[in-house]
Amino acid sequence: MMQGTMMRWMASHGTALKTAVLQQVRLGGSGRSLVVFAQSRFQSSSAAGAPAAGTRLEESGFESTTIADILKGKGKSADGSWLWCTTDDTVYDAVQSMTQHNVGALVVVKPGEQKAIAGIITERDYLRKIIVQGRSSKSTKVGDIMTEENKLITVKPNTRVLQAMQLMTDKRIRHIPVIDETGMVGMVSIGDVVRAVVCEHQQELNRLNTYIQGGY
Repeated sequence: MMQGTMMRWMASHGTALKTAVLQQVRLGGSGRSLVVFAQSRFQSSSAAGAPAAGTRLEESGFESTTIADILKGKGKSADGSWLWCTTDDTVYDAVQSMTQHNVGALVVVKPGEQKAIAGIITERDYLRKIIVQGRSSKSTKVGDIMTEENKLITVKPNTRVLQAMQLMTDKRIRHIPVIDETGMVGMVSIGDVVRAVVCEHQQELNRLNTYIQGGY
């Protein structure tokens, strides 16, 4: 719950925070006052409720991290960066793989075509289409319950992280495939996105704090 609230606040108020920080710099405010201001803005926004869906983000200043940066940070060998199953695998095998690698979704590809994405299967698909409906995970194929390619929501490597956060918030999804002109290149989770945004804002606050204290 806290992570979701923080995610929505960061997506909606990133630019406002940056503007306030710069005002603090011009007024000679302390680094502590920057942190206090950020906390008060977050708390007041949380009390007022989440922003309306579709709120557009202002892409400027330090809001420059991209999805490619997240993938680079995760590394090609990292769990969750490139995990997949095929449409012919059983749902049981897919869920077993998710459990083994501690992830909540797998990209689904066509047999023998690792880059040809066919869809995505998530824990939510398993709960809604197997458990709730009383179906057998060992006899049901992934292709029967996955979200198909034509319904997939994807991003590109050069998509800004805040854009991805807004998209995932509006569409109520927690995993999003990354596609370029060659096909599937990875997948990021809402956890990846939140960590990247928080890290970027913290780094900017640290830089401004150093500037205020005469470090530059």
